[in-house]
Amino acid sequence: MTDDKKQNEEREKTEAKAAEEASPETLAEAEEEAADPEATEAAGEDGEDGEQDPVAALRDEAANLKDQLLRALAELENTRRRAQKDKQEATRYAPAPLARDLLAVSDNLARALQSVPEELAKDERAKSLIEGIEMTQRELQGVFEKHSIAKIEPVGEKLNPHHHEAMFEIEDHSQEPGTVLQVVEPGYVLHDRLLRPARVGVAKGGQKGEPKAEAKEPANDDGGSAKE
Repeated sequence: MTDDKKQNEEREKTEAKAAEEASPETLAEAEEEAADPEATEAAGEDGEDGEQDPVAALRDEAANLKDQLLRALAELENTRRRAQKDKQEATRYAPAPLARDLLAVSDNLARALQSVPEELAKDERAKSLIEGIEMTQRELQGVFEKHSIAKIEPVGEKLNPHHHEAMFEIEDHSQEPGTVLQVVEPGYVLHDRLLRPARVGVAKGGQKGEPKAEAKEPANDDGGSAKE
């Protein structure tokens, strides 16, 4: 019993001495660890393994998802605008194939009227037929105008390779080169899109210049011309 008592007294002295030597900061940390063991454990794990804070990881993931969503919405808006533009153009230029086929009908009506002899045009029996052809042609032109189909008749204009097709040249020095002098076949446009170019004849050469002065004959000794 005496030995046990001595051992207990020595242990108490050792603990009291260690408590006296401990700093206040060490005691405060020991008290915090004793008060919040879960925080101490989490801090220890984060420091040891280097794992990211789960709250920060969730924030990064939310930011990435938001960026992907904004990009998807922008792409969807661009696709919608392209589809709307394609739809408008398809509606705007839908009559183009039919209009091209009707151009031949208009050309044939014009040729029929041009081929009527003058004496036949005065005949009462043929007059009604000619008037019927003219009415059909005017009605067809009205349909063209209703659907924004315009005729190209560029007489007097400069040759435009986008709307005109030069078929031949005409010798005319009073006009600038490339001026349209004759329309063989009129062209047509649908809104701003070409249906058929106008086939034309253009001026060849340049404008007529000043007449050249006649060369004077050299004078002889008497002051007259050498011819005299």
